[in-house]
Amino acid sequence: MMIATDLLNALGIPMTDSPKIIVLDDDPTGSQTVHSCLLLCRWDVDTLCLGLTDESPIFFVLTNTRALPPDEAAAVTREVCQNLKQALAQTQITDFLIVSRSDSTLRGHYPIETDVIAAELGPFDAHFLTPAFFEGGRFTRDSIHYLKIAGVDTPVHETEFARDSVFGYHHSYLPDYVAEKTQGKILAHQVERFLLADVRSGTYDRLMGLTGNVCVAVDAETQADMDRFAQDVLRAAAQGKRFLFRSAASLLTSLAALPPQPVPANEMAQYVRQGNPGVILVGSHVQKTTAQLTQLLQNPTVAGIEVDVSHLLSDTLDQRERLRESVLAEVQAIYASGKTPVIYTSRQELTFPDTQTRLAFGVEVSNLLMAIVQGLPTDIGFLISKGGITSNDVLSKGLALKSARLLGQILPGVSVVRTPLDHPLFPTLPVVLFPGNVGDNDALATAYHRLRVAAHNEQE
Repeated sequence: MMIATDLLNALGIPMTDSPKIIVLDDDPTGSQTVHSCLLLCRWDVDTLCLGLTDESPIFFVLTNTRALPPDEAAAVTREVCQNLKQALAQTQITDFLIVSRSDSTLRGHYPIETDVIAAELGPFDAHFLTPAFFEGGRFTRDSIHYLKIAGVDTPVHETEFARDSVFGYHHSYLPDYVAEKTQGKILAHQVERFLLADVRSGTYDRLMGLTGNVCVAVDAETQADMDRFAQDVLRAAAQGKRFLFRSAASLLTSLAALPPQPVPANEMAQYVRQGNPGVILVGSHVQKTTAQLTQLLQNPTVAGIEVDVSHLLSDTLDQRERLRESVLAEVQAIYASGKTPVIYTSRQELTFPDTQTRLAFGVEVSNLLMAIVQGLPTDIGFLISKGGITSNDVLSKGLALKSARLLGQILPGVSVVRTPLDHPLFPTLPVVLFPGNVGDNDALATAYHRLRVAAHNEQE
């Protein structure tokens, strides 16, 4: 794949017109197909300027809005956009693309986030739904979004993700999904459709004709489809068209058009600190994560520590502190024995009277897990964080990072970042950001094995 400047030159677009790709990511897993860029855990003006002036063509602002109720998600998005306007003015950057990155199984605060972005940073000629994420088996054909399950192309409304207690939906056909989520403000027939034949033959002329922030659903079955669409987008943007994207990760691959990552996935053990064992933290409770956890725990070099989160429904602060201390004592004992502790939340699905209560409980769980992260042995070799919201909190709260540099992927769709050299507790710690719904049953065990190679070789 050509790097971004080469791609633009091939299209006859001067390098100086190469747009900065600004991604507002509702959890930290949207960077799962790119590398060597910054993930910003804060969005004050100075931090945003770091991203805008970084040499990478793309950067991510980790808003974590998927963990927030709608009004808070809107407020965070608005604050990011308002600060971004100041940062763009300070850096004198006028050529950029905005991506509202969210889940490839259609969960998230749509259209809340895109509406706020349009109000603060618009007007836009169109906003595009591009949910394809090929590494995760998600693609769009005939405007229907699919997830490949056990080799079967399954419309996403038939999957567990559509039954999400916060972000559930009833339609895989994207125009109907838009009508459902906008509560009829955008009707299904008003959604423009870029079908596979359109994408593959070129959409430039249609892109140039879009106005009024029209909603467009984009088909893509392969990365080549997304590459072709991105080429037409860049060409139209160079002619002054302004576009907004509600997207999963695969579009970002095509827009950034980066060369291969510096260290291949199967060689990432070289980042492990001093060959030491690591720690694995599992917060996600989707079925795929539970299957992966079950497989991982069969490895004799790990030991599981279950955290029964139901206690958080009634325990006092003192009881929660004792729970934290108990977990950390188990971590220390397992780590001292040369094994890797696997800290995981209890797997049973709890029920709540309403969405607000469920989200508030999620904050309580996260607070406990992040307090555990802050008490981990400071010489651990690596940290694997399983779950999108869990991973965001690990970076922004557990490790209290301002930003992190993305190293690349250890598995398709599974990113690795590293803490800075001056981190007060965990300098140069490799941290794996593992989405809850990515990979086969062996994926978590495979990621662990690729890092454990360093510890195993060191001990030998």
